[in-house]
Amino acid sequence: MTTPQDAVDRHIERWLPVLPDLDADVEGAVTRMIRLIRHLRAVKERVLVEFDLPAHEYDTLQALAGRGGRAAPSDLAADLTMAPASITARVDALLRRGYVRRIPSTVDRRRVDVELTEEGQAAWRGAMDVQGAEEHRLLGALTATERRDLADLLRRVLLVAEQPQAD
Repeated sequence: MTTPQDAVDRHIERWLPVLPDLDADVEGAVTRMIRLIRHLRAVKERVLVEFDLPAHEYDTLQALAGRGGRAAPSDLAADLTMAPASITARVDALLRRGYVRRIPSTVDRRRVDVELTEEGQAAWRGAMDVQGAEEHRLLGALTATERRDLADLLRRVLLVAEQPQAD
């Protein structure tokens, strides 16, 4: 049984006569990763519109959820690779929407932490669940072993990407 062709197979067929040295496996893998990322990005954008949640607010809620629902603004800024002063506007916007609240720090009484409210948790979780369902739908084409193998293979490639490039 032959594997059905996808759009990338047709892309490679078009380019092979033009670039005879084209490595079809590299081109296929990279182009498929790019198309999958574009697809997932489009799903995320659509979901955030559905949930009336700007991307920067979603990212801030996610960073907060990833810290157990409570964090210092400076920790959120570090997680989001932002200047600490820049996080204040994001927190203020989320505060107005009822998605977070400011509470006294348990570590330093001079500091104020940001805490996710039930409404904020629900907004973030709702958008994340829809995105997660699409990710599971896509990777549902693979067996559990194949998904693990794919994750391992991508880790190896990413480790190379994370290394400084030699001149």
